[in-house]
Amino acid sequence: MTCLFGSIALGQAMRAQTNTEVPEYPSSKDQANRGSLENPAVTGLQNLLSAGLNDWSIFTEATFIDQGHGGFPAAYHGPNSFQNTREVERTFSYSLYLDRRLWRGGELVFNPEIFQGHGLSETLGVAGFPNGEAVKSGFPNFRYNTSRLFLRHVIGLGGEKDKLERDVNQVSEEVDVNRLTLSVGKFSANDFFDGNTYAHDPRTQFMNWSLWESTGWDYPADAVGFTSGMVVEWNTPNTTLHYGIFLEPNQPNGFTMDMHLAKAHGQILQHDYRYKSGSLNGTVRSFAYWNQANMGNFARATETATATGKPVDIAATRAYRSKVGFGVSWDQELATNLGAFARISWNDGRSENWAFTQVDRSIAAGLSVKGGGWNRPDDVFGLGIAVDGLSPEQRDYLAVGGTGLIVGDGALRYHTEQILETYYAFQAQKWLQLSIDYQYIRNPAYNADRGPVSIYAVRAHVQF
Repeated sequence: MTCLFGSIALGQAMRAQTNTEVPEYPSSKDQANRGSLENPAVTGLQNLLSAGLNDWSIFTEATFIDQGHGGFPAAYHGPNSFQNTREVERTFSYSLYLDRRLWRGGELVFNPEIFQGHGLSETLGVAGFPNGEAVKSGFPNFRYNTSRLFLRHVIGLGGEKDKLERDVNQVSEEVDVNRLTLSVGKFSANDFFDGNTYAHDPRTQFMNWSLWESTGWDYPADAVGFTSGMVVEWNTPNTTLHYGIFLEPNQPNGFTMDMHLAKAHGQILQHDYRYKSGSLNGTVRSFAYWNQANMGNFARATETATATGKPVDIAATRAYRSKVGFGVSWDQELATNLGAFARISWNDGRSENWAFTQVDRSIAAGLSVKGGGWNRPDDVFGLGIAVDGLSPEQRDYLAVGGTGLIVGDGALRYHTEQILETYYAFQAQKWLQLSIDYQYIRNPAYNADRGPVSIYAVRAHVQF
């Protein structure tokens, strides 16, 4: 909390010294509700950097979330269960976004970050976890992470021009609408894939994992959500085709990546189609993915446990094998201040979930309403629902006492996990957003013998 107030104080001091209004820049398609602002420090740097300032993009943000729940009914408790007595946890993150143009079309992106805090129940017990800022390995003290460090190169293919304004991880430049973009280095796979205008940023939008991401996509990542790899994107006026290949961790939710590259990697292909319905914008993003890693097999682990009477052990079945799946993310403007979104995702569910969460099928939908109708044009109200499910193989595995990345109550009376989330984001200042959030989760961890649970949160987000 001290760091959050420190960030606010720093921003206020910079503004007082420069006595210059901070210009607002258009936000990117996946940060439409964030309201990106140029760092006030840029004002002071102008005298030093002069024309070279145009080669830089500098932003910073901090997010604090306080989240808790009361007691709820639970017939039993297992190793990965959501705590059924009252608890409160807090998370904090600080991010610095640096982007430097190195040559025409070439940029270096560097994002150092600091994390602190834990998710509720040590980020266990709910597949659609309620805090997108809670990584699966909590940090009681400040933890530094080089979250992004990559090169981007844009190759123009001619034709009409597109003006890209300065934004988070984007310098101001004019590029061809028809272009190829190559990104190589360290980043998050969901920086490039499964985007959504209304539900893709847990720091300012929906917080539940099953609303800001397609949870059926077990996206390659280490324990804090990042990986290394390569992404190629081909952009045309109405479409973008994305291909990515990424490293996988060497164990579930691991910090170390598996360097057996021929046998351990994740690949994804996505097609974006942008269209207009009258004057209203919409986008459909369809993707398919293929992951390979040293994963266990649910059916084999269950069969061995049943035959021997020994505790189920999925680690004993691990071998390099594949997981395949697909998903669709859609968003649509319905009116000037109203937008809708939906997601659907699926994977084969035969091998253990490796990097994200334990979901094999998911569907989500919701609405985002800006506050223009009540004279608060920068405020946002969101309402979303999600339903997550498991493959038959994973259901049987959990029923005999199996555990995975995030769920496992020691037994299972299966039902789909059902989630409702609503939030109101109050734009107190151009640089400060305050939110209240409520989530209602039925059958946490797919278990009809546990829940429902109501979860409450407040969130403060500062950005310059």
